[in-house]
Amino acid sequence: MEIFKYMQKYDFEQVVFCQDEASGLKAVIAIHDTTLGPALGGSRMWTYASEEAAIEDALRLARGMTYKNAAAGLNLGGGKTVIIGDPFTDKNEEMFRALGRFIQGLNGRYITAEDVGTTVADMDLIHEETNYVTGISPAFGSSGNPSPITAYGVFLGMKAAAKEAFGDDSLSGRTVSVQGLGNVAYTLCEYLHKEGAKLIVTDINQQAIDRVVSNFDAVAVAPDAIYEQEVDIFSPCALGAIVNDVTIPQLKAKVIAGSANNQLAESRHGKVLHEMGIVYAPDYVINAGGVINVADELYGYNRERAMKRVETIYTSLEKIFAISKKEDIPTYLAANRLAEERIARVAKSRSQFLQNEKNILNGR
Repeated sequence: MEIFKYMQKYDFEQVVFCQDEASGLKAVIAIHDTTLGPALGGSRMWTYASEEAAIEDALRLARGMTYKNAAAGLNLGGGKTVIIGDPFTDKNEEMFRALGRFIQGLNGRYITAEDVGTTVADMDLIHEETNYVTGISPAFGSSGNPSPITAYGVFLGMKAAAKEAFGDDSLSGRTVSVQGLGNVAYTLCEYLHKEGAKLIVTDINQQAIDRVVSNFDAVAVAPDAIYEQEVDIFSPCALGAIVNDVTIPQLKAKVIAGSANNQLAESRHGKVLHEMGIVYAPDYVINAGGVINVADELYGYNRERAMKRVETIYTSLEKIFAISKKEDIPTYLAANRLAEERIARVAKSRSQFLQNEKNILNGR
């Protein structure tokens, strides 16, 4: 992999390789853009097929966090950590404390949080070595597990998408298919059930399926059958790249709104959805509730303030849908434009400020 060529193409600032022989830590910290503020993004632990795959994932996810944080109106840039290893068998205290020391060495340029394969307990271990970590235990004045807040944001975003597609944001009587039934999706199903939606669900974990079927009167289908269901809304809450050449022809939903990251296999698939008249809620906008929540910890966590900010996901999507309709462009492109324009405005303002300071110093 030609790392510098990739970094130059997508304007990355920094990539840090972290190795600690004693604990077995092998990690990559990618910092994409800090125009809006320090980079914030979670630490993911996964059994990557190769070191190159881990680096690519870190870079891709860090760039995605830049857009997510910008679109959410946060004064934060984008970054990500990936840890190479099995999250079920390879974890130890020393590993996360070592990672904490590497993060501390970045002196605030990067702030981490929980992600796939890591937990609040892991963040507590990182916190032993650095304060540049969020999503730690409430005992430390933090918000804890961000999954319920992410689910709330997805629920609100789904209502905004339903309003765009059907003219009414009520989900009562709507049929929603949910792919993946992890922590975020379970809470989302709870919100949907209370609102009166009908649920069709799937997962590779039978226990997760049984729990949702039992608690929320859901109907379960095989994983490969989820795409072809006659539903109003399809909610991908598991793997990325599931909107692709194979699945799109099967879709019967009028709305796609879920918590999964990187739902479009390629950007062109967003264009296909737009041409088909399917309302797609860009993933990094609708699933931003968790990062909005943990970002609030940087100011001294206030749950009421955080929830109010999560509620702006609804209005953000309304703006994106309006741009998409007015300019006849895919919603993912409208979301990207909003994020990029905000970053460009701040960069311009900062440049002008620095130039003014320089002029003052030079006596002009």
